[in-house]
Amino acid sequence: MLAKLFKKPDDFDVDKAIELVSSRKTGGIAIFLGKVREESHGRKVKKLIYEAYEEMALKEMEKIRKEAKEKFPIEEILIWHRYGELEVGENTILIVAAGKHRKEAFEACIWAVDEVKKRVPIWKKEVTDKGEFWIEGDKIIPAD
Repeated sequence: MLAKLFKKPDDFDVDKAIELVSSRKTGGIAIFLGKVREESHGRKVKKLIYEAYEEMALKEMEKIRKEAKEKFPIEEILIWHRYGELEVGENTILIVAAGKHRKEAFEACIWAVDEVKKRVPIWKKEVTDKGEFWIEGDKIIPAD
């Protein structure tokens, strides 16, 4: 599956992802691997909690994948996202774009990351040393 959600404890198999997008036409592969970082907006992050409307999220991720293939001259693109409680250092999102050349693979990968963050119904709550906060784009909303 090229658009997929993984519930923790499942994690990504990056080698498998590369295999899924690769072909004899592939000359360049761009990979974005998002991780839980220990600091956000000046707060120490303890963990992230991702919630997803699974059916809609998968449909929107597949739509983004198809749009990327129309918008950029790439061979294939994969979009995988995890959900559940993720600790600092754990993987959150994986996007792998394969093209004949590196430039289009990089451009498609960057575009897809931005579109996933804007459009896919996956919500992120940061659990920090200063409380819990929902993150919606650039908005930070206290959870209580």
